[in-house]
Amino acid sequence: MYLEGVGGSSSSKRVKRDSWKTVLALSYQSLGVVYGDLSTSPLYVYKSTFAEDIQHSETNEEIYGVLSFVFWTLTLIPLIKYVFIVLRADDNGEGGTFALYSLLCRHARVSSLPNCQVADEKLAEYKDTNAIGNSGSSLKSTLEKSPLLQRILLVLALLGTCMVIGDGVLTPAISVFSAVSGLELSMAKEHHRYVEVPAACIILVLLFALQHYGTHRVGFLFAPIVITWLLCISMIGVYNIFHWNPKVYQALSPYYMYKFLKKTRRGGWMSLGGILLCVTGSEAMFADLGHFSQLSIKIAFTLVVYPSLILAYMGQAAFLSTHHKMETAYHIGFYVSVPRIIRWPVLVIAILAAVVGSQAIITGTFSIIKQCSSLGCFPRVKIVHTSSKIHGQIYIPEINWTLMLLCLAVTIGFRDTKRMGNAAGLAVITVMLVTTCLMSLVIVLCWHKSIFLAICFIIFFGTLEALYFSASLIKFLEGAWVPVALSLIFMVLMYAWHYGTLMKYEFDVHNKVPINWLLGLGSNLGIVRVPGIGVIDTELVSGIPAIFSHFVTNLPAFHQVVVFLCIKSVPVPHVGPEERFLVGRIGPKEYRVYRCIARYGYRDFHKDDLEFEKDLFCSIAEFVRSERLESIVGVVDDPDDEAMAVVGTSSSNLEGIQLCEEDVILELSSKSDTSLELIAVKSPDINNKPRKRVRFLVPESPGMDRDTRAELKELMEAREAGMAFIKGHSYMRAKRGSSLFKKLVINFCYDFLRRNSREPSYALSIPHASTLEVGMVYQV
Repeated sequence: MYLEGVGGSSSSKRVKRDSWKTVLALSYQSLGVVYGDLSTSPLYVYKSTFAEDIQHSETNEEIYGVLSFVFWTLTLIPLIKYVFIVLRADDNGEGGTFALYSLLCRHARVSSLPNCQVADEKLAEYKDTNAIGNSGSSLKSTLEKSPLLQRILLVLALLGTCMVIGDGVLTPAISVFSAVSGLELSMAKEHHRYVEVPAACIILVLLFALQHYGTHRVGFLFAPIVITWLLCISMIGVYNIFHWNPKVYQALSPYYMYKFLKKTRRGGWMSLGGILLCVTGSEAMFADLGHFSQLSIKIAFTLVVYPSLILAYMGQAAFLSTHHKMETAYHIGFYVSVPRIIRWPVLVIAILAAVVGSQAIITGTFSIIKQCSSLGCFPRVKIVHTSSKIHGQIYIPEINWTLMLLCLAVTIGFRDTKRMGNAAGLAVITVMLVTTCLMSLVIVLCWHKSIFLAICFIIFFGTLEALYFSASLIKFLEGAWVPVALSLIFMVLMYAWHYGTLMKYEFDVHNKVPINWLLGLGSNLGIVRVPGIGVIDTELVSGIPAIFSHFVTNLPAFHQVVVFLCIKSVPVPHVGPEERFLVGRIGPKEYRVYRCIARYGYRDFHKDDLEFEKDLFCSIAEFVRSERLESIVGVVDDPDDEAMAVVGTSSSNLEGIQLCEEDVILELSSKSDTSLELIAVKSPDINNKPRKRVRFLVPESPGMDRDTRAELKELMEAREAGMAFIKGHSYMRAKRGSSLFKKLVINFCYDFLRRNSREPSYALSIPHASTLEVGMVYQV
């Protein structure tokens, strides 16, 4: 449901005013990306609904009631709620659970990220918050002052995320298994039971094994497959309607829902868990908003997907209304209503459509985990970019194989769509309930509407979804325990990681060294300054990290240029390259101590690992050159905070300083008419091997003083001498007297996750010979 990347770049979100040709092209692409899961739901809805709770009788009240429920559920939830309401709650064009949470974090200042700055609010995608009404102001004030409510909001967002991960396990299992179940009508029952599960498992293993190739290699097939499938089920539906029961349209009346519940009572209520599966995949319309546009997704659903699904469900109901002598509910499925002559082609198309729908869920799971990791709510994992052209195409090996094992376990363990449907239904409806709760807050805090409108929204849709939720939860022992167990495990891991990360940051803040300590050391910092650049990795955005004082206290030397580097995430989807860095100076110029903060959005991808060091160096040089200009974003009251300047990456700032490095033996010098070249070249070594020559291509800057030139030359010399990265290696332990809960979380759970998590992406490209780790014990 949470897909990243197939079907367009992030710039696709700006197609609102583009031509109809562009909008229709995006609508076509969205069919294969967004609606793969939703379009395959006819494979298992009726079969899951009539599994045990209700029986198909000759009065047709049951089948008509189920059809009425399916029609109005599809109309109210995907069409009314998502297409006309939720899609409008985009975060600068991005959608999904974390988009809603990010909106609330910015508008109510309840971010889970501890190192937010005032300067972050000046980002281009950080929307301005206008004045809101009295009710909204009181709600905002209450939310900002209550740590308990902030934790509840975070837990709510994490719950939705965990259920999405659970859906990533269950949807491939039930989609592929239901598609393969068409074999039941083509072979003997005693043979079918030995073929169905192995065939489904083989398809699932192949599906997960091919993930590392990326969907961009076969993504162009997704839309044609889904369109063929939708055309197939709609034509079969039309045939069944006219051939078996042309008056089946009467069942669309809400009156049949009343008759259904009146006759079936408790059994009918419990069967709602199967009916719920008709909207599985609806959340993908919102989650994949960033790769298409509101209009393209609306057109695809209202003109293609919605009519096709309604015709498919009506056709199945028309067939079943004239075929009452079914031996068991095992035969009340999709394939029994397919004409015998086309069953094999339909089976092949169904399997392909199920694979497409499963692919969307798997890739979406990768995406949501990446977002959680960016916002400090999931341990760092290896992220592989499978496409250099399409934004968002990622692959996470650890998650991929975990999903595969869990998916196979569900398929082999359950072996029927009934229990799989119970599990998938609970996961789907929980995500929808979370979206409804977060949307009610967005209506007040972000849209600045009355609180009465928000209450009406949550009462109407919340009541409807709560009805389905209760019907799914009552089947806890019949399969619904699976998403609950998975969510509980992932919730514990995610909250433990977030809690440990927060405690670590608070320890760093409380133990940071004031700048007065640095100033008291003098320009040489009281030690020997050796050639080179020392980059100190820290999460602090102000002050001096304790690892630096720990280092200089125990060692008598440090580099001539010191850079405190903080790489952090901000609660916006993307940060433009021109706003990537915040650069400032710590202490007087002669200290040569800088602070550089690299900012990334929760959907940004660190694809410039090899260029990061160059961009970091150029940003400092550009700051030195333009320091006298009015490029400072503001000074805050904290004496430990410095004035910071916004500096873009070297590729985004073509008018700024550019870095040129090449291997030379002899010293070269030149000066062009349009730029000033400051050249620092070391003589070749005794073996006459090429050495690295570093040049700054500096645009004409009238009035560049001698001190600035000298500082730039010193930066080049330091760059030639090499860069060393100093990282803190922390060991977290709970303080004596801490509660048992805190000791379990910090000493065991967080410590286990820390030891088994990946290094930050930029750190993986640093040569080991240039890395130095400083160990510290954190008593939190």
